[in-house]
Amino acid sequence: MPDRVYLVDASLYVFRAWHSIPPDFTDIDGHPVNAVHGFTRFLLDLLERVRPGHAAIAFDESLTGSFRNAIYPAYKANRELPPAELVRQFDYCREVAAALGLTVLTDRQYEADDLIGSAVACLARHDRRVVIVSADKDFGQLVGDQVEQWDFSRDQRWDAHGVRQRLGVKPEQVADYLALTGDAIDNIPGVPGIGAKTAATLLAHFGSLDTLLARADEVAFLRLRGAAATSARLREHADIARLSRALTGIAVDAPVPASVEAYARRAHDWDAVETLFDRLRIGPMTRARVRGLAG
Repeated sequence: MPDRVYLVDASLYVFRAWHSIPPDFTDIDGHPVNAVHGFTRFLLDLLERVRPGHAAIAFDESLTGSFRNAIYPAYKANRELPPAELVRQFDYCREVAAALGLTVLTDRQYEADDLIGSAVACLARHDRRVVIVSADKDFGQLVGDQVEQWDFSRDQRWDAHGVRQRLGVKPEQVADYLALTGDAIDNIPGVPGIGAKTAATLLAHFGSLDTLLARADEVAFLRLRGAAATSARLREHADIARLSRALTGIAVDAPVPASVEAYARRAHDWDAVETLFDRLRIGPMTRARVRGLAG
Protein backbone atom coordinates (compact mmCIF):
# COMPACT_ATOMS: atom_id res chain seq x y z
CA MET A 1 0.00 0.00 0.00
CA PRO A 2 1.40 3.46 -0.88
CA ASP A 3 2.46 5.48 2.14
CA ARG A 4 0.30 8.30 3.41
CA VAL A 5 0.97 11.89 2.41
CA TYR A 6 1.27 14.21 5.41
CA LEU A 7 0.08 17.80 4.92
CA VAL A 8 1.08 20.11 7.76
CA ASP A 9 -0.64 23.35 8.77
CA ALA A 10 2.62 25.10 9.66
CA SER A 11 1.33 28.39 11.04
CA LEU A 12 -0.40 26.70 13.96
CA TYR A 13 2.89 25.21 15.18
CA VAL A 14 4.94 28.33 14.51
CA PHE A 15 2.54 30.47 16.55
CA ARG A 16 2.48 27.91 19.37
CA ALA A 17 6.28 28.01 19.57
CA TRP A 18 6.29 31.81 19.41
CA HIS A 19 3.94 32.05 22.38
CA SER A 20 5.35 29.19 24.47
CA ILE A 21 9.13 29.58 24.15
CA PRO A 22 10.87 32.61 25.68
CA PRO A 23 12.75 34.82 23.17
CA ASP A 24 16.10 33.73 24.58
CA PHE A 25 17.21 32.00 21.39
CA THR A 26 18.80 34.37 18.87
CA ASP A 27 20.40 34.05 15.45
CA ILE A 28 23.93 35.24 14.66
CA ASP A 29 22.61 38.77 14.21
CA GLY A 30 20.91 38.81 17.59
CA HIS A 31 17.31 38.46 16.31
CA PRO A 32 14.94 36.18 18.26
CA VAL A 33 14.47 32.72 16.74
CA ASN A 34 12.47 31.06 19.52
CA ALA A 35 9.62 30.16 17.15
CA VAL A 36 12.09 28.66 14.67
CA HIS A 37 13.65 26.47 17.34
CA GLY A 38 10.22 25.29 18.51
CA PHE A 39 8.98 24.66 14.98
CA THR A 40 12.17 22.76 14.10
CA ARG A 41 11.66 20.51 17.13
CA PHE A 42 8.06 19.89 16.07
CA LEU A 43 9.14 18.95 12.54
CA LEU A 44 11.80 16.58 13.85
CA ASP A 45 9.29 15.01 16.26
CA LEU A 46 6.93 14.45 13.34
CA LEU A 47 9.60 13.07 11.01
CA GLU A 48 11.02 10.75 13.66
CA ARG A 49 7.61 9.44 14.56
CA VAL A 50 6.15 8.66 11.12
CA ARG A 51 9.16 8.74 8.75
CA PRO A 52 6.94 9.97 5.91
CA GLY A 53 7.92 9.27 2.34
CA HIS A 54 5.69 12.15 1.20
CA ALA A 55 4.95 15.37 3.05
CA ALA A 56 4.27 19.06 2.47
CA ILE A 57 4.34 22.03 4.85
CA ALA A 58 1.80 24.78 4.12
CA PHE A 59 2.43 28.36 5.25
CA ASP A 60 0.20 31.45 5.28
CA GLU A 61 1.50 34.37 3.25
CA SER A 62 -1.88 35.86 2.34
CA LEU A 63 -2.19 37.80 5.59
CA THR A 64 -4.10 40.71 4.08
CA GLY A 65 -4.34 39.73 0.41
CA SER A 66 -6.40 36.54 0.55
CA PHE A 67 -9.14 36.17 -2.04
CA ARG A 68 -11.48 36.25 0.98
CA ASN A 69 -10.48 39.85 1.65
CA ALA A 70 -11.78 40.71 -1.82
CA ILE A 71 -15.11 39.10 -0.93
CA TYR A 72 -15.28 40.64 2.55
CA PRO A 73 -12.72 43.35 3.40
CA ALA A 74 -13.33 42.86 7.13
CA TYR A 75 -12.16 39.25 6.95
CA LYS A 76 -9.59 38.78 9.75
CA ALA A 77 -9.51 42.56 10.21
CA ASN A 78 -9.73 42.03 13.96
CA ARG A 79 -6.34 40.30 14.00
CA GLU A 80 -3.12 42.15 14.56
CA LEU A 81 -0.50 41.57 11.88
CA PRO A 82 2.49 39.60 13.16
CA PRO A 83 5.42 41.76 14.28
CA ALA A 84 8.49 42.02 12.07
CA GLU A 85 10.43 39.66 14.36
CA LEU A 86 7.85 36.92 13.82
CA VAL A 87 7.67 37.53 10.06
CA ARG A 88 11.45 37.02 9.95
CA GLN A 89 11.01 33.76 11.85
CA PHE A 90 8.38 32.51 9.42
CA ASP A 91 10.94 32.98 6.64
CA TYR A 92 13.41 30.90 8.62
CA CYS A 93 10.79 28.19 9.24
CA ARG A 94 10.20 27.85 5.50
CA GLU A 95 13.96 27.51 4.99
CA VAL A 96 14.18 24.82 7.68
CA ALA A 97 11.36 22.80 6.13
CA ALA A 98 12.93 22.99 2.67
CA ALA A 99 16.40 22.11 3.99
CA LEU A 100 14.92 19.01 5.63
CA GLY A 101 13.70 17.83 2.22
CA LEU A 102 10.04 18.76 2.65
CA THR A 103 7.84 20.36 0.01
CA VAL A 104 6.87 23.90 1.02
CA LEU A 105 3.51 25.33 -0.07
CA THR A 106 2.96 29.09 -0.04
CA ASP A 107 0.85 31.56 -2.00
CA ARG A 108 0.02 35.27 -1.76
CA GLN A 109 -3.69 34.79 -2.51
CA TYR A 110 -4.54 31.45 -0.91
CA GLU A 111 -4.23 30.55 2.76
CA ALA A 112 -2.59 27.42 4.14
CA ASP A 113 -6.04 25.81 4.48
CA ASP A 114 -6.63 26.30 0.75
CA LEU A 115 -3.19 24.98 -0.19
CA ILE A 116 -3.84 21.87 1.88
CA GLY A 117 -7.36 21.51 0.47
CA SER A 118 -6.04 21.80 -3.08
CA ALA A 119 -3.29 19.27 -2.36
CA VAL A 120 -5.93 16.89 -0.97
CA ALA A 121 -7.94 17.27 -4.19
CA CYS A 122 -4.86 16.61 -6.34
CA LEU A 123 -3.80 13.57 -4.31
CA ALA A 124 -7.34 12.17 -4.39
CA ARG A 125 -7.02 11.91 -8.16
CA HIS A 126 -4.05 9.62 -7.55
CA ASP A 127 -5.96 7.60 -4.93
CA ARG A 128 -3.51 8.55 -2.20
CA ARG A 129 -4.35 8.56 1.51
CA VAL A 130 -3.73 11.85 3.29
CA VAL A 131 -3.17 12.90 6.90
CA ILE A 132 -3.80 16.59 7.67
CA VAL A 133 -1.63 17.59 10.64
CA SER A 134 -3.58 20.32 12.42
CA ALA A 135 -6.06 20.90 15.24
CA ASP A 136 -8.08 23.43 13.21
CA LYS A 137 -11.76 22.45 13.03
CA ASP A 138 -12.08 24.01 9.55
CA PHE A 139 -10.24 21.02 8.09
CA GLY A 140 -13.17 18.81 9.04
CA GLN A 141 -14.68 19.64 5.64
CA LEU A 142 -11.79 17.82 3.94
CA VAL A 143 -11.95 14.63 6.02
CA GLY A 144 -13.25 11.53 4.27
CA ASP A 145 -12.54 7.91 3.34
CA GLN A 146 -9.01 8.76 2.21
CA VAL A 147 -8.36 11.72 4.50
CA GLU A 148 -7.93 11.85 8.28
CA GLN A 149 -6.94 14.67 10.60
CA TRP A 150 -4.27 14.46 13.27
CA ASP A 151 -3.87 16.84 16.19
CA PHE A 152 -0.19 16.04 16.67
CA SER A 153 0.24 17.84 19.98
CA ARG A 154 -2.57 15.87 21.64
CA ASP A 155 -1.95 12.75 19.52
CA GLN A 156 -5.61 12.57 18.54
CA ARG A 157 -6.69 11.35 15.10
CA TRP A 158 -10.16 11.35 13.62
CA ASP A 159 -12.02 10.39 10.49
CA ALA A 160 -15.46 11.43 9.21
CA HIS A 161 -17.11 9.79 12.22
CA GLY A 162 -14.80 11.80 14.46
CA VAL A 163 -15.81 15.04 12.75
CA ARG A 164 -19.43 14.24 13.52
CA GLN A 165 -18.60 13.48 17.14
CA ARG A 166 -16.74 16.76 17.50
CA LEU A 167 -19.01 19.16 15.64
CA GLY A 168 -22.31 17.31 15.29
CA VAL A 169 -22.27 17.51 11.48
CA LYS A 170 -20.91 15.51 8.55
CA PRO A 171 -17.68 16.66 6.85
CA GLU A 172 -19.60 17.94 3.83
CA GLN A 173 -21.65 20.14 6.18
CA VAL A 174 -18.74 21.71 8.07
CA ALA A 175 -18.44 24.82 5.87
CA ASP A 176 -22.22 25.38 6.14
CA TYR A 177 -22.02 24.87 9.90
CA LEU A 178 -19.25 27.47 10.21
CA ALA A 179 -21.22 29.87 8.01
CA LEU A 180 -24.15 29.64 10.42
CA THR A 181 -22.18 29.94 13.65
CA GLY A 182 -19.63 32.45 12.38
CA ASP A 183 -16.04 32.60 13.55
CA ALA A 184 -14.92 35.40 15.86
CA ILE A 185 -11.23 34.57 15.31
CA ASP A 186 -11.48 35.11 11.55
CA ASN A 187 -14.15 37.82 11.86
CA ILE A 188 -16.72 35.80 9.91
CA PRO A 189 -20.17 37.14 10.91
CA GLY A 190 -22.43 34.08 10.68
CA VAL A 191 -26.12 34.35 11.58
CA PRO A 192 -26.69 36.25 14.85
CA GLY A 193 -28.13 34.09 17.60
CA ILE A 194 -27.34 30.73 16.01
CA GLY A 195 -24.88 28.69 18.02
CA ALA A 196 -23.22 25.35 17.51
CA LYS A 197 -26.07 23.12 18.73
CA THR A 198 -28.74 24.96 16.74
CA ALA A 199 -26.60 24.95 13.59
CA ALA A 200 -26.02 21.20 13.88
CA THR A 201 -29.73 20.56 14.46
CA LEU A 202 -30.75 22.65 11.45
CA LEU A 203 -28.26 20.96 9.14
CA ALA A 204 -29.31 17.52 10.37
CA HIS A 205 -32.88 18.40 9.34
CA PHE A 206 -32.29 20.33 6.11
CA GLY A 207 -28.98 18.86 4.90
CA SER A 208 -27.35 22.02 3.57
CA LEU A 209 -27.27 25.77 4.06
CA ASP A 210 -28.87 26.45 0.67
CA THR A 211 -31.82 24.18 1.46
CA LEU A 212 -32.14 25.66 4.93
CA LEU A 213 -32.29 29.22 3.61
CA ALA A 214 -34.75 28.25 0.87
CA ARG A 215 -37.03 26.64 3.47
CA ALA A 216 -36.41 29.04 6.37
CA ASP A 217 -40.17 29.46 6.96
CA GLU A 218 -40.38 25.79 7.95
CA VAL A 219 -37.92 26.29 10.81
CA ALA A 220 -40.67 27.99 12.84
CA PHE A 221 -42.52 24.66 13.04
CA LEU A 222 -39.59 22.55 14.23
CA ARG A 223 -39.40 21.23 17.78
CA LEU A 224 -36.55 23.59 18.47
CA ARG A 225 -36.18 26.09 21.27
CA GLY A 226 -36.75 29.56 19.87
CA ALA A 227 -37.80 28.10 16.51
CA ALA A 228 -39.85 31.12 15.43
CA ALA A 229 -37.05 33.55 16.27
CA THR A 230 -34.49 31.35 14.48
CA SER A 231 -36.70 31.26 11.39
CA ALA A 232 -36.91 35.05 11.41
CA ARG A 233 -33.14 35.39 11.84
CA LEU A 234 -32.47 33.12 8.89
CA ARG A 235 -34.79 35.13 6.66
CA GLU A 236 -33.35 38.44 7.83
CA HIS A 237 -29.71 37.42 7.59
CA ALA A 238 -29.78 35.10 4.58
CA ASP A 239 -27.35 37.29 2.64
CA ILE A 240 -24.91 37.30 5.57
CA ALA A 241 -25.15 33.52 5.78
CA ARG A 242 -24.32 33.21 2.08
CA LEU A 243 -21.44 35.67 2.43
CA SER A 244 -20.13 33.71 5.41
CA ARG A 245 -20.35 30.50 3.39
CA ALA A 246 -18.14 32.04 0.71
CA LEU A 247 -15.54 32.62 3.43
CA THR A 248 -15.72 29.31 5.29
CA GLY A 249 -15.30 26.98 2.33
CA ILE A 250 -11.75 25.73 1.78
CA ALA A 251 -10.65 26.29 -1.82
CA VAL A 252 -9.52 23.26 -3.83
CA ASP A 253 -8.17 25.09 -6.87
CA ALA A 254 -5.09 26.81 -5.46
CA PRO A 255 -1.81 26.41 -7.39
CA VAL A 256 -0.17 23.34 -5.83
CA PRO A 257 1.86 20.48 -7.34
CA ALA A 258 -0.34 18.06 -9.24
CA SER A 259 1.89 14.97 -9.14
CA VAL A 260 2.47 12.65 -6.20
CA GLU A 261 6.22 12.79 -6.86
CA ALA A 262 6.23 16.52 -6.07
CA TYR A 263 5.33 15.68 -2.45
CA ALA A 264 8.10 13.09 -2.07
CA ARG A 265 10.50 13.80 0.76
CA ARG A 266 13.95 14.56 -0.60
CA ALA A 267 17.31 13.81 0.91
CA HIS A 268 18.52 16.50 3.28
CA ASP A 269 20.55 19.27 1.74
CA TRP A 270 23.40 18.93 4.23
CA ASP A 271 25.21 22.07 3.15
CA ALA A 272 21.99 24.07 3.44
CA VAL A 273 21.18 22.49 6.83
CA GLU A 274 24.61 23.25 8.28
CA THR A 275 24.68 26.81 6.94
CA LEU A 276 21.16 27.51 8.14
CA PHE A 277 21.69 25.91 11.55
CA ASP A 278 24.90 27.90 11.99
CA ARG A 279 22.95 31.08 11.29
CA LEU A 280 20.19 30.03 13.71
CA ARG A 281 22.73 28.88 16.31
CA ILE A 282 21.06 25.50 16.55
CA GLY A 283 23.05 23.13 18.74
CA PRO A 284 24.59 19.68 18.30
CA MET A 285 21.69 17.69 19.74
CA THR A 286 19.25 18.95 17.10
CA ARG A 287 21.84 18.42 14.36
CA ALA A 288 22.31 14.83 15.58
CA ARG A 289 18.56 14.29 15.28
CA VAL A 290 18.67 15.47 11.68
CA ARG A 291 21.55 13.10 10.90
CA GLY A 292 19.61 10.29 12.54
CA LEU A 293 16.72 10.81 10.13
CA ALA A 294 19.04 9.99 7.22
CA GLY A 295 19.72 6.54 8.65
